[in-house]
Amino acid sequence: MIDFAALPLWGLIALFAVSAGAVWAAGTRLAYYADAIARRTGIGSAALGVLLLGGITSSPEIAVAGSAAITGNAELAVNNLLGGFAMQVAILAFADALIRKGALTQAVPDPIVLLQGTLGMLLTALVAAGITVGDIALFGAGIWSWGLFAAFLFSLRLVVQSEGNPSWKVIGQPPAEEVGQAEKGAERSALGLYGRTALAGLTIFAMGYLLAQSGESIAKETGLGQSFFGAVFVAIATSLPEISTVIAAIRIRRYVMAVSDIFGTNLFDIALIFLVDLAYSGEPVLNTVGPFSVLAAMIGIVVTGIYMAGLIERRDPMVAGVGFDSLAVGTVYLGGIWMLFNLR
Repeated sequence: MIDFAALPLWGLIALFAVSAGAVWAAGTRLAYYADAIARRTGIGSAALGVLLLGGITSSPEIAVAGSAAITGNAELAVNNLLGGFAMQVAILAFADALIRKGALTQAVPDPIVLLQGTLGMLLTALVAAGITVGDIALFGAGIWSWGLFAAFLFSLRLVVQSEGNPSWKVIGQPPAEEVGQAEKGAERSALGLYGRTALAGLTIFAMGYLLAQSGESIAKETGLGQSFFGAVFVAIATSLPEISTVIAAIRIRRYVMAVSDIFGTNLFDIALIFLVDLAYSGEPVLNTVGPFSVLAAMIGIVVTGIYMAGLIERRDPMVAGVGFDSLAVGTVYLGGIWMLFNLR
C-alpha cells in the first residue's frame, strides 16, 4: 500500500502524470471497443454511451469520491463530482475545436442526446437545491440524496426505453454514425473484444484510484484548497477517460457516441453523490458543502444548456470552423473557474 502522505511533491506529481497517461491510453482503446460492440450487438450509440462508456469512464470519479468520503473528506468528493460535470461538457468544446469542420452540434441528429442532457441538468439542479435548503438524514443518507438516486434510476430507464424508438427524428440529414469506421481487427472475437473492454475498464479504475490519492495529496502540499483543487484539477484528471474516448470516437465519426458519453457520464457522476452520502460517516453530505458547490453545479447546468440550445437550433454559426456554442461553453467554463478560484 502506497503511503501518499510520505511521498515528496515531485513524486506525487510523477505518480499523477503516469496514472493520467495510463487512463488516457485505456480510454482511447475503450472508444474503439465500444464502437465494435455497437456494431456486433446492434445497441445504439447513445445507449452504449450511457451504459458502457458512461459507466466505465466514471470509475475514476468512483475512486475519488469513494476514498474521499470514507476518509471523511466529503468536500473533495462532492466538489470533484460537480466540477467534473462542467469539465466534461467543456471537453466537447475542445473536441469541436479539434474537428474544425463545422459545429459539433450539427453532426448529432439523435434526439436521445437531448434527453440525456436535459436529465443531467435536472439532476444537478436537485443537488443545488439540496445544498441550499439543507438535508435531513434518512437510512444512512440524506432525503435529497435518496431522491437524487431515485431520479437517476428513472432517468436511466427513460434513456434505455427511448433508444432506437424516438418519438421524433431530425429530417434532412443522414445519421453521422453511418460513415463511422471501426478500428481494424476490433471485431475479431467476441470473447476477446469483451475481455479487452473489461481490461480497459479495470485499468481506468485502478489508475483512477492513484489519480485520486495523488491528487488529494498534491492539493494538501500546494495549499490550493480541497474545494478548488477537487472542482478543477482532480476533476480534469478524472475526466481523462472521457477526453480520450470522445476524441477517439470523433476520429471514427461516432459523434452521437461522443456526446452521449459525456452526457451519460454526467448522469452517473451526479448519482454518485448518493453513494458518497452512504459512505460518509457524518451528517448528510450536502450539508457539508455550501456556495462553492452550488456555483459549481450552476456552471455545469449553464454549459449543458448552451449545448442543448445548439442541438435544438442546429444552425449554429461558426468561427474558424468551431461552433459558436462551443466557443460560448469554453468561455463560460473558464469564467466559472475564475469565479471558483476567488470563492475557494
